[in-house]
Amino acid sequence: CNDFGAGGVSVAIGELADGLDIDLDAVPKKYEGLDGTELAISESQERMAVVIEAHNKERFLALADAENLEATVVARVKADPRLTMTWRGKVICDIKRDFLNSNGAEKHIEVITDAPEAIEKEIPESFEAGIMKTLTDLNCCSKRGLSERFDSTIGAGTVLMPFGGKLQRTPIQAMVQKVSLERGHTDLASFMSWGYNPYVSEKSPYHGAYLAVVESVCKLVATGADFEDVYLTFQEYFKRLGKDERRWGQPMAALLGAFRAQMDLGIAAIGGKDSMSGSFESLDVPPTLISFAVTTDPVSKVVSPEFKKAGSKVVLLAPEYGEDGLPVTSSLLDVFSTVARIRNNGKLLAAYTPTVGGVAEAVVKMAMGNGYGFAFEKDLSYEDMFGYRYGSFILELDCTCDIGKTLGYVTSDARFTYGSESVSASAVNDAYEDKLESVYSCNIKSPEAKVENVSYKAEKRVAPAVKCARPKVLIPVFPGTNCEYDSAKAVMDAGADAEIFVVNNLTKDGIKRSAELFTKKIGESQAIFIPGGFSGGDEPDGSGKFITAFLRGASVKSAVTELLEKRDGLMCGICNGFQALVK
Repeated sequence: CNDFGAGGVSVAIGELADGLDIDLDAVPKKYEGLDGTELAISESQERMAVVIEAHNKERFLALADAENLEATVVARVKADPRLTMTWRGKVICDIKRDFLNSNGAEKHIEVITDAPEAIEKEIPESFEAGIMKTLTDLNCCSKRGLSERFDSTIGAGTVLMPFGGKLQRTPIQAMVQKVSLERGHTDLASFMSWGYNPYVSEKSPYHGAYLAVVESVCKLVATGADFEDVYLTFQEYFKRLGKDERRWGQPMAALLGAFRAQMDLGIAAIGGKDSMSGSFESLDVPPTLISFAVTTDPVSKVVSPEFKKAGSKVVLLAPEYGEDGLPVTSSLLDVFSTVARIRNNGKLLAAYTPTVGGVAEAVVKMAMGNGYGFAFEKDLSYEDMFGYRYGSFILELDCTCDIGKTLGYVTSDARFTYGSESVSASAVNDAYEDKLESVYSCNIKSPEAKVENVSYKAEKRVAPAVKCARPKVLIPVFPGTNCEYDSAKAVMDAGADAEIFVVNNLTKDGIKRSAELFTKKIGESQAIFIPGGFSGGDEPDGSGKFITAFLRGASVKSAVTELLEKRDGLMCGICNGFQALVK
């Protein structure tokens, strides 16, 4: 099995066996008019190439049809170790496997890595100016409007919502989701975070990559994960390289920085994806190596980033830095251990690792979630608050522990103060969220109309007319449905039996057969549960439209009516399923 990646059809299929005959005319097309070459190299990333034994072909196609998946035979494995492609009856490609395995002709390039430029961050002249500039930087400003265009709760395993606190304003630094099980429950969660600073990478790809690894790992540690089982993967993006030795020096320096970080920390990067074509005319992307860090740990270890209570002491726990401007490895590992120890002792209320905006950005964001303010200690410098602090942790403590450097205290007054300087939290929040408001709106105005209270008191309880010890719940799966397993688990947890039924809409006959079988199964069930997803592209008028059309078919409609009105059965829906019921 192989995914259709950047190489397209020919690469995905060609990697599966030494000898292959590929029929490009058989490849399903999203667009008409593609020639043989376009068919061979076109990307189709929602597709997979699968090798099966010839005698299993009909069985495999039947299984795919049962899952409402389109499956097409497009190639044949042969003993002759050659890759052959045919289009419109003509062989347009015939290559020896030995040549493909050699990756073609060898290529060489001289690489020159330039010395790093000084990595300096502009320090503000006043506290208020620094706070406002930091929180309106595109790397620090609110992305809530963008985030709210996606449903973070799909999958029913969400541990940390995208924004924490009662006001849902503190952005989390790592994704945490429970590991999915079809049956049963677990407290094991997967953690994932990322790290990258374009300003640092522009000055030194080496430092940028090293610190990207440090940042991604620190975000996991701040979220409660243990460091020991962390793994990495990289996404790289650089300007078009050509034959320019200095251009080649940028990805070389970045890879060396990332490699050193892995060796220093004793963690490995598994796979990654690169692109060396980030140029358009005279415009080039900054050197980009984004580090993604992943691990698993119990949910009980998770720490959310928002401040929890007024009066808490907040400290900065920082490693030592070497002359090269990077954290000293032994010191950084000691910091990781200290954070874990405080967490395990139950003294850690919230944690955050500073990123592009330094300590100031982190403290403000930690305060936003529950509407708190913060009083910075007077002995802090502007460099302490606004400079880079990679590898450090900001910790809200539930004790008076003598750990790290005291940054200040959480306050109930929604203001950020530093000596005689002060700025209101509302002013900061407005600037923070208004930066991208015209692009991704999140502060949508609502009419201040009085909402009527609606209440209902049940006068009698209704029981189903047909009694059974363990009711059967029928769960239909439509194109775009993605919550059927979570729905089935919820049904079984409640004491019922669940049956998942996949509706086939690949052909007119498939829809007819599905309607007939679904009708029969309704007669054997006590409830219908329509799960959620993205049916009809999840457009306002499209959501649930196909589901509704299917339920309005004569035989299905009759069976549903009989279930609800004569057998006193139940019908419910969530997400798209609820939209369908409303329609």
